[in-house]
Amino acid sequence: MAIAIAVCIMLCGHPSASAQEEVWRTLDNDGIVILYRHALAPGGGDPVGFEVDDCSTQRNLSPDGRQQARDMGRQLRSKGVDVSRVFSSPWCRARDTADLMNVGDVRELTRLGSVFTAPTSVAQRRERATRRLIERHAGRSGVMVLVGHQANIIDLTGIAPSSGAGVVVRHDTGEPGDLEVLGFVPAPEIRGGP
Repeated sequence: MAIAIAVCIMLCGHPSASAQEEVWRTLDNDGIVILYRHALAPGGGDPVGFEVDDCSTQRNLSPDGRQQARDMGRQLRSKGVDVSRVFSSPWCRARDTADLMNVGDVRELTRLGSVFTAPTSVAQRRERATRRLIERHAGRSGVMVLVGHQANIIDLTGIAPSSGAGVVVRHDTGEPGDLEVLGFVPAPEIRGGP
């Protein structure tokens, strides 16, 4: 049921006010994780020959994306969300998003790195490692924020969030590594314009 709601939200647009308020209430529970896609970084993938340690070789946040990232953090703070830990992909657009959100100290994790063009074995290894991280957060207080990439979130949940949006999950106690999708944190609107 929760997956169907989340998929509908992703495909149908913004959730109703009551559905969105339910998601914000869910964030008060233990073991909750938000899988955020980085803020707006126009284009797709990275240029050929990019280097993870050199932002000038990557696709980066646009000025609107930088503002969107600040608004993502403002959104969490305005709702009183208790963020306990923040992890980011080492890709610059994800790390910059996490830093600009300003909701806690950011730690980079290779397992959150983009799998858009990664070999299947790398994508599967990163997915398993991320599932274990979420499983270890089960029962802990505070929301764990993971800032990464659309392809990774699709692998984990089957959901393709827009830039700056988050999928709310927790470990499903049924099987090791299983996730339960609880809802969706909408991306803040881009305030810039032509």
